[in-house]
Amino acid sequence: MNPIGHTPLSDAVADRLLDLLSSDDEYRALFAADPRKALADIGYVLAEEEHVACLDFEELASKEEFQQSRAMLKQYLTSVAGLTVVFCYEAGKTAHAATGYGDSNA
Repeated sequence: MNPIGHTPLSDAVADRLLDLLSSDDEYRALFAADPRKALADIGYVLAEEEHVACLDFEELASKEEFQQSRAMLKQYLTSVAGLTVVFCYEAGKTAHAATGYGDSNA
């Protein structure tokens, strides 16, 4: 666990998550409806009381956006800062979230 209160995703879980978000319509629908359950289904369980800012999104990014931002998102999701950027999964913002997580001006 990190100072933010949750453990970063492992490489394997981050890869699985990004694989599914960039290809699997059924998983994407689950993630859009219940991101905590979707994460638990791939082995990343959050405590019920944990508030994870990046799970608050209005529109899930497209498969193509996840594919284009994959390397940056993986680095972000497996870092200490992982799951803290509000628009990590938001349509049109994944690359900015992944590249700006270490920048307080982002």
